[in-house]
Amino acid sequence: MPRLVCIECGRQYPEEVRYTCDCGGLLEVKYDLKDIKFDLKEAKTRKFGVWRYRELLPTQRRVSLDEGGTPMYECVSNELASIYVKNEGANPTGSFKDRGMTVGVSKALEFGMKSVACASTGNTSASLAAYAARAKIAAIVVIPGGKIAYGKLSQALIHGAKVCAIKGNFDEAMGIINEMCRKYKLYLLNSLNPYRLEGQKTLAYEIVDQLGVPDKIILPVGNAGNISAIWKGFKEFHELGIIDKLPQMIGIQAEGASPIVKMFKEHLGELTPEPNPKTIATAIRIGNPVNWPKSIRAIYESGGLADSVTDREILDAQKLLARKEGIFVEPASASSIAGLIKLIDSGKIDEEEKVVCITTGHGLKDPDTAVKSCEGDLIEVSDLNQFDTIIKTLN
Repeated sequence: MPRLVCIECGRQYPEEVRYTCDCGGLLEVKYDLKDIKFDLKEAKTRKFGVWRYRELLPTQRRVSLDEGGTPMYECVSNELASIYVKNEGANPTGSFKDRGMTVGVSKALEFGMKSVACASTGNTSASLAAYAARAKIAAIVVIPGGKIAYGKLSQALIHGAKVCAIKGNFDEAMGIINEMCRKYKLYLLNSLNPYRLEGQKTLAYEIVDQLGVPDKIILPVGNAGNISAIWKGFKEFHELGIIDKLPQMIGIQAEGASPIVKMFKEHLGELTPEPNPKTIATAIRIGNPVNWPKSIRAIYESGGLADSVTDREILDAQKLLARKEGIFVEPASASSIAGLIKLIDSGKIDEEEKVVCITTGHGLKDPDTAVKSCEGDLIEVSDLNQFDTIIKTLN
């Protein structure tokens, strides 16, 4: 049976509605893997996706939209040769959040919860709303002030969630939703929820299925749950004897919202929150990531690193991936590509290494940013003769 274990003091709890230890530490779902009968060869006969690995997931319920099973692309352009892109934008609501939400909402039903809730910069709210609708339970979302990408906001609204906008930032929204969950008995499904992260760890399982074990995994880091979840997935496969090595985990943050990068580079023992995070990559515009203890542990345990990229580098990488590889991702997703380019240029990644960049959300999540970054590319034609000049520029 799965149990909850504090990563700080080691205290164990039975399965229950709980998000942190009494000591304040983060919780992790633990299994007695020696008692789990999981055969990867047999599992591969099942449909590719999150629930292929059901023996390693903590619920018997299943609220699903056929999430997971996302494509892995080997890049073909000279700029990104031999790099692989795991495109999570192919999930049902367009982001990796669906992996966690299928398990989280299933667990909510198992616990008998009637309402689910989250704070969100966009993708979590979209996913929560869709899976709550599928489960026929209520959903409430608190979003921060400022610009919210309409591609994401529209999803939360159309799926019927109660969407509440505040004037503060994401960290303030997180504080509000935590209090609401305590007061009104809502089931919290931010990445503080250890069961939600269990769904996200299946990214590691799928990478092994599709490619084997790469040398490095590069991914965006916002609230910092995904990097630790993926690392947990690789470790579980290693403990089960399915793989015989582990990858390095590399977390990329936007320069204006990079407290984990600062912590890593300055060898700090505690995170110093960024009180006013700023970046065009709204999905990772988070100054006080709740899962920083898990994420920094994943980076250190794997021998990995953390680095930051500028908004300009993010937008350039987004355009590069779209124009050279045909893969359209939102700005936060492009941070993994921007980070890859920076690390190659600095000599921290060797050309011979097998590297997987995880792109976490579809480009249509934030179409306004994409259109704005392509200002000047729209050609207005008033005379058919102009096409002569345009056609000559095609080659």
